[in-house]
Amino acid sequence: MEEILKLVAEYITEKDSKKEWVAGRDLVQYAGNYFDEKEYVAAVKTLLGGWLVLNQEGIRFESRFPKRLGKKLGILTNSGSSANLLMLAALTSKRGLNLPKGTKVLTPIAGFPTTINPILQLGFTPVFVDIELESLNLDLDQVEQKLKEDPEIKIITFAHVLGNPPNMDRLMELVEKYNLIFLEDCCDALGSSYKGQMLGSYGKMASCSFYPAHHITMGEGGFVACNDMETERILRSFRDWGRGCYCVGKQNQLECGMCNQRFNNWLPALPDDVFDHKYVYEEIGYNLKPIEMQAAMAFIQMQKLEEIGQIRRKNHKLITSLFEKYSEYFILPIATEHSDPDWFAVALTVKDGAGFSRADFCQFLEANKIQTRPYFAGNIMLQPAYEGIMDAEQVIKDFPVARKVTTDTFFLGCSPVITEEQIEYIGTIVDKFFSELK
Repeated sequence: MEEILKLVAEYITEKDSKKEWVAGRDLVQYAGNYFDEKEYVAAVKTLLGGWLVLNQEGIRFESRFPKRLGKKLGILTNSGSSANLLMLAALTSKRGLNLPKGTKVLTPIAGFPTTINPILQLGFTPVFVDIELESLNLDLDQVEQKLKEDPEIKIITFAHVLGNPPNMDRLMELVEKYNLIFLEDCCDALGSSYKGQMLGSYGKMASCSFYPAHHITMGEGGFVACNDMETERILRSFRDWGRGCYCVGKQNQLECGMCNQRFNNWLPALPDDVFDHKYVYEEIGYNLKPIEMQAAMAFIQMQKLEEIGQIRRKNHKLITSLFEKYSEYFILPIATEHSDPDWFAVALTVKDGAGFSRADFCQFLEANKIQTRPYFAGNIMLQPAYEGIMDAEQVIKDFPVARKVTTDTFFLGCSPVITEEQIEYIGTIVDKFFSELK
């Protein structure tokens, strides 16, 4: 095995040494995986070991990663979207809060769909607020007004937009005053903090994404972090088909199991019969696990998080500076006071009366091999999948900022795969656009 792993490392090192980028010919990607030979060696090693499902690598990662979100415990999932689903699903457990269908959840109307989708999928009721144009975070004035008007709101959930939080002091005052359950979507915000406190540490649970565009990656993947063992077991159950057994890895194969009573009278309806705890189901669950190979890659990536964060912050600053001389045309990103974002991307909004549209500008960049992205779905209730849930005309009227960002906001990547040479090229193309515009 060692010879094979050595050859893998040599192959990746040689392959990476031959990489080149040519301006105007090759893409400036908005994101990508920041790998070297270590991730590939770790992945191949698990495959050669012959154990594919989560095992010791998964256990190791799950035991060490939660502190990155300011938490004590947590579980790996197959995506950040699954992590968001599991956070809300855990609140329905009869072993936990047992929240019923119809429970009201406060959330911003603009962003990524899988912050909102679990609310609808689980039969909860969304209560929407608009966002702030400058930060793209939820409008806390509207949050407070909604909470005053509707005492039935029990949950608040939102994503820290592109790594930048809202005013967490004010947010947590509202959470405490109105006795809310706060579920913290940190899929864009791994490594970010507010007043020195890690984002992820504020909510009852926090989610994270390991998609390739995010801070660290294992291809696809995600995480849910929490602080208490009962919540962790409920999350693990929902992730693992709903089963009640909480053994992990090869411990599943032990005759006694972690509970020391694997074969016992587990079924209330059959109190005199012995049943295998591995096949006792406490929840109506899912199968949302990644595999052992992904956990091995993620463990290597986790050790690079500080390095990745430094590059992201540097790239964000350099790219933002390119647009400062064009601030009459764009709303530029500014970190929330007291925050230290580990930026996911550089968000820009075309101002009213700029003389060009987002489509004009982004298509110009794309034609010059510079990737752009809109601010995700924009106002999600204007997307085709949600047609009929709310009246579209009323949505446009009631949420004007979300309407604007749907067509006027975009972002450029600040991923560590973007080099200073590429950022200089972006500046050249941006200058070219404005010289032709004039």
